[in-house]
Amino acid sequence: MDSIDEIKNPLILFDGVCNLCNSSINFVIDRDKDQRFRFASLQSDLGQAIIARYRGKLDLDSVVLYQNGQILEKSDAALAIASKLSGLWPMLGVFRIIPRPLRDVVYDWIAKNRYKWFGKKDSCRIPTPELKSLFLDA
Repeated sequence: MDSIDEIKNPLILFDGVCNLCNSSINFVIDRDKDQRFRFASLQSDLGQAIIARYRGKLDLDSVVLYQNGQILEKSDAALAIASKLSGLWPMLGVFRIIPRPLRDVVYDWIAKNRYKWFGKKDSCRIPTPELKSLFLDA
């Protein structure tokens, strides 16, 4: 990937050493039947480039959805991701009626405790050969 602007698919940036985050990515992959999403860790060169471009707008304790030159983070990103998954997951969109600051209080509480509750790895996830094309930082 030569440029952030060349990214065509929705890109999910995640904490590559977080067990909860890696499990969440596995969850998305299993329910993204059309393989719309691409993935990169926040720690990767691509993740860092997007963070640099949007410095001041990103919370590093957040999943980030980058699409069409815009970013969503925290509960907005999670709900937008769920809206594109197969099954009943798009129905989670009903939680958009809850004001974002209230949704993000819960999101921040989980993010703050994710390492304590779920642990972390020493290094970022290495995708299987079958999934390697979905990871832009692989």
